[in-house]
Amino acid sequence: MAKCLVTGGSGFIGSHLTELLLLQGHSVIVLDNLSTGRSENLDRIRDHEKLEVRNASITDPVALSEAVHGVDIIFHLAAAVGVKLVAEDPVRTIETNIYPTEHLLRLAVQSKVQHFFLASTSEVYGKNPKERWTEEDDLHLGPTSRPRWAYGCSKAIDEFLALAYCQKYGLGVTIGRFFNVVGPRQVGNYGMVVPRFVDAALQGLPLTVYDDGSQIRCFAHVHEIVRCVLDLTLSPAAAGRVFNIGSDQPVSVIDLARKVLQKTGSRSEITFLPYHRAYSEDFEDVQRRVPCVDLLLQTIGRKPVMTLDQILEDIIAWKTHTQNCGN
Repeated sequence: MAKCLVTGGSGFIGSHLTELLLLQGHSVIVLDNLSTGRSENLDRIRDHEKLEVRNASITDPVALSEAVHGVDIIFHLAAAVGVKLVAEDPVRTIETNIYPTEHLLRLAVQSKVQHFFLASTSEVYGKNPKERWTEEDDLHLGPTSRPRWAYGCSKAIDEFLALAYCQKYGLGVTIGRFFNVVGPRQVGNYGMVVPRFVDAALQGLPLTVYDDGSQIRCFAHVHEIVRCVLDLTLSPAAAGRVFNIGSDQPVSVIDLARKVLQKTGSRSEITFLPYHRAYSEDFEDVQRRVPCVDLLLQTIGRKPVMTLDQILEDIIAWKTHTQNCGN
């Protein structure tokens, strides 16, 4: 069994990954400053004998160095996340996403870490106009005058760094580009659409759709995502490669809103909000974001397959339970 470091391990995806690692017998160090993660995400496993939680930032070089010591596998999930946060504070995005990643890669080489998983994002594709995005497609980022593209650009630089460390030092790097991961524990504070819609529907509030709702997205359940992450990280065939990780079943945002209303039985209305009022005058979005996951399936023999209906039912059940418990 391996000793693992999960940066951002108190976050939405990180906490589910930490649970999976412990379930499979690995020991885990979680490093998280709780800036976007939540301590209660680890409540179910807090007393696990193989879990150590360290409240520190990845921007702290001393804390990072201490956390890496003796580790076999690093899952680097900590980052500035969410369109809203990125649009409002691009400086924080760049400082959080780039410098600590380079430092962590250097520490991984020095400590002879065996595997390094870097969590990236579909945002690196930018405005690529293709129907489905493949890992070797060109990146079409917008102008530097629009802060919205800072996140995708920062994660693209992370990818370049990780692949360079793989090539130069033989570090076992695997990169996963996440596409709209959803599920229990996700909150809507940073612009995530599914928890926003479910929360509003359950409270009888309007579901606010940005722009006209024709944007196309794909949603994958976090339980399937973390299994893909672990399988990829441990697969020799995945070393030095980039993978799309997500569902390949598209749905429009307006249809998502309607399905949430149907699943919750809510009588909430759907309202529309222009992007410039939701974010800023210079904000622009991607109309279609659909991954090709053939490489993922070929490499580990699995891809996310849960339907949107199944995913929403699970999220609604969790939200209802937490509300009834007063959380």
